Amino acid sequence: MADLQVKINTLHLKNPVMTASGTFGYGPEFADFIPLDGLGGIIVKGTTLKAREGNDYPRMVETASGMLNCVGLQNKGVDYFCEHIYPEIKDIDTNIIVNVSGSSPDDYAECAARVDVLEKVPAIELNISCPNVKQGGMAFGVTCEGAASVVRAVRKRYHKTLIVKLSPNVTNIADIARAVEAEGADSVSLINTLMGMAIDIEKRKSKLSIGTGGLSGPAIKPVALRMVWQVAKAVKIPVIGLGGIMTATDAIEFLMAGATAIEIGTANFIDPAVTIKVRDGISDWLDRHGCKSVQEIIGVLDD
Repeated sequence: MADLQVKINTLHLKNPVMTASGTFGYGPEFADFIPLDGLGGIIVKGTTLKAREGNDYPRMVETASGMLNCVGLQNKGVDYFCEHIYPEIKDIDTNIIVNVSGSSPDDYAECAARVDVLEKVPAIELNISCPNVKQGGMAFGVTCEGAASVVRAVRKRYHKTLIVKLSPNVTNIADIARAVEAEGADSVSLINTLMGMAIDIEKRKSKLSIGTGGLSGPAIKPVALRMVWQVAKAVKIPVIGLGGIMTATDAIEFLMAGATAIEIGTANFIDPAVTIKVRDGISDWLDRHGCKSVQEIIGVLDD
């Protein structure tokens, strides 16, 4: 059986399959469907310094080959996470990674600092790219200066593995990746959702409460794959690929494009066991092709 282990900076993953924030809850919600310790990592739902109610309903719409959402980072805040959620998930035998968001660099930094003290959380993923929040997120993720300002602030107060999640809603994503790498990011994950909308022609209004939302699912995979390939060539830090991954074949494409690991998001809503199926599918493919390690196919597209 092929070796599936990979590393993101000093973070050791038993396999390259992780869950995308906002699509897997905190992990235990899926314990009836899969062995949680069979994953390379669980990236928990977005966490902010203060509690957020999220956007009004409706905030989710099915689209052709995907879905739109404008949930708006609904959560009870980082202190609630530390006091109530963390004790419930800290002993899961996989990497528990907290997705951190905020409306200012100081917000991000303070939230990250409170997570930094949690012994069983070895990494955070900075969401500088969420298109569903009227403040923060989007504004930071679309310019090199904005992205760099958040990473700079967080890096001063966070001392473990720092992953930065990038927005695809930019002219040149490689420039943003280089900017966050220069400020101390240990890895970048991409892509977050693409901006989109859907209209109810009978009501003559948007199907989403705030007009627009983030498009995810199979529809965005070709864009995500292209951006992962571009960024992997532009930076020296590990790249984590996501965007429309539904099968092991999809995941292997991202690995060949240069991703060290992958995240599965929307597919979790369709099949709660998809992550383990993808993990096993990667293993089967490697065995059939005589590969001793998943490392043999990472970035092979440029060979």
